[in-house]
Amino acid sequence: MTPKITAPYGSWKSPITTELITAKTVGLGQFALDGETVILSEMRPSEGGRTALVRFAPGLEPVDAIPSGFNARTRVHEYGGGHLAAFDGALYFVNFKDQHLYRQKPGADFELMTPGDGYRYADIEIDYLRKRLICIREDHTGQGEAVNTIVALSLDGNDDGTVLAEGYNFFSTPRLSPDGSRLAWLCWNHPNMPWDGSELWVAEIRADGTLAKREQVAGGPAESIFQPEWSPAGVLHFVSDRSGWWNLYRLKDGIEPLYPMDAEFGEPQWVFGMRTYDFISEHEILCAYTQNGTWSLARLDTLQKTLTNYNLPFTSYDYLQVGDGAAVLIGSSATAPTALVKLDLATGKTEILRQAFKPTVDPGYFSVPQMVEFPTGNGLTAHGIFYPPANKDYAAPEGERPPLIVMSHGGPTSAATTALRYGIQYWTSRGFAVLDVDYGGSTGYGREYRMRLNGNWGLVDVEDCCNGALWLAEQGLVDRQRMAIRGGSAGGFTTLAALIFKSGVFGAGASHFGVSDLEALATDTHKFESRYLDNLVGPYPARRDIYVARSPIHHTQKLSTPIILFQGAEDPVVPPSQSEKMFEAARAQEIPTAYLVFEGESHGFRKAESIKRSLEAELYFYSKIFGFDTADKIEPVEIENL
Repeated sequence: MTPKITAPYGSWKSPITTELITAKTVGLGQFALDGETVILSEMRPSEGGRTALVRFAPGLEPVDAIPSGFNARTRVHEYGGGHLAAFDGALYFVNFKDQHLYRQKPGADFELMTPGDGYRYADIEIDYLRKRLICIREDHTGQGEAVNTIVALSLDGNDDGTVLAEGYNFFSTPRLSPDGSRLAWLCWNHPNMPWDGSELWVAEIRADGTLAKREQVAGGPAESIFQPEWSPAGVLHFVSDRSGWWNLYRLKDGIEPLYPMDAEFGEPQWVFGMRTYDFISEHEILCAYTQNGTWSLARLDTLQKTLTNYNLPFTSYDYLQVGDGAAVLIGSSATAPTALVKLDLATGKTEILRQAFKPTVDPGYFSVPQMVEFPTGNGLTAHGIFYPPANKDYAAPEGERPPLIVMSHGGPTSAATTALRYGIQYWTSRGFAVLDVDYGGSTGYGREYRMRLNGNWGLVDVEDCCNGALWLAEQGLVDRQRMAIRGGSAGGFTTLAALIFKSGVFGAGASHFGVSDLEALATDTHKFESRYLDNLVGPYPARRDIYVARSPIHHTQKLSTPIILFQGAEDPVVPPSQSEKMFEAARAQEIPTAYLVFEGESHGFRKAESIKRSLEAELYFYSKIFGFDTADKIEPVEIENL
């Protein structure tokens, strides 16, 4: 064995470069099944963040299904999802630039299906019996807030949709019964988000295609419903958290739980088209569930009431669908790239159809995540995923402890994941420890844990991030004097709040398009999240005092920690003005600070050059604050007051 090089933490040379993360990596997203053919969404940073559609047909090489001039992505709810469907060789998708629906029949040119401007479409369901599509439409043609409805679009001619269901602020997941006689859907109203409370409705479909006998069958303001789905025999199934956990149910002589357990079979519905289960047969369900931050894939027999896990090398699963004798899913693990996977349901054998990147890096450079629990406020326990430094070529000087980066995930109703992420291994392979915190309010630990953040955003999340970092320092696993916190969007708010209100815990921070002004977020954001803070913070403007009290921008006099800020110039969720105000305040107080703005970027960076520059700039910033030399040559960042 080659002796390890002794070098300070942070200065280790790593093969996990920004070029590897961007140019050689794609994002694997939602897909559609058409018989044995799979149409995959593939986000490509090397093409400016464009989402391509790739066709995988048996016996053929994968090919792009749409030309480079198209970008398959919808802006409904701004976060999108549910942007494609396929049936009988025809492909349907939403194009990002104009938000129109397009169709391509086999061997034909692309057809524009929706002539009118100002509409957005998502969650496409094919009603082949009536030669139409059923989908969500978001209408931006009028004044004020956009109007969301369920509409039907004829396949025979161009139209912008006939409204089938309206009257709620939000709709999702329209699903036809197998015989086409009934439609199920979800809906909810402000101020709820779908994971707070949503309603499941069912209606009959008349001969003329309109809906009759509408009935709410589950859900309410304090019950979250996820992914309604019809079994092959037409029995409605769904996920509900009525027990305190997102479990599977079916509607058959009342609402029947299928396999009660302290586990989550659902996820927060940030995007359309999310799927955690599908039917193998009338009485067998392929399902994914999570316990303590780790996902499993299982086969649920609804007659025998047995749940049998598959022994697969993945720790998270997304978008699973069942075809003829096989399932297709997105699988991730801690040590292998995220992949589009085909699973033989009879043998349990898997076939990798596509990987997010080619695994060219030796596993000796990967940090294997460890699930941790630590004490936090009010005698409670919080969760996180800990990554110790790992690089097969290096060792630190004796007695040195690694610097720590605490990651606060976005949402804030979201969760950390154990999937292999070069964005984390970039740090650990250079000698950093990372704690990815599942603070109170995160999903995967039941409704009670998820509700911890209600009324407490900016308090519970901050306390959990700080307590997690301090706990690691107490265990002797990290350097107490070199702890940083970073996050994007809602995680950026937690980062800023920790630096402002818990001064002294962290020695540096990095905010990626982070919220600094809760009041501005409540009054200047898109419809989907426009009332999100009513539950997380309090009703606005009635409790404006809380918004001011918890907004970092109003308490910059308490900031004493070096900070770097990153911002997309065209961000509709967190406008650039928020980051600009934070930067100006830090600069005026003579705190080391830097601010980088990326033109053409929205909420979350998609371009390769933006991802590369932001990562390298953050590493450069930490090197100057924590006092180590980087192994890589990095373009300097202008740091004020250094």
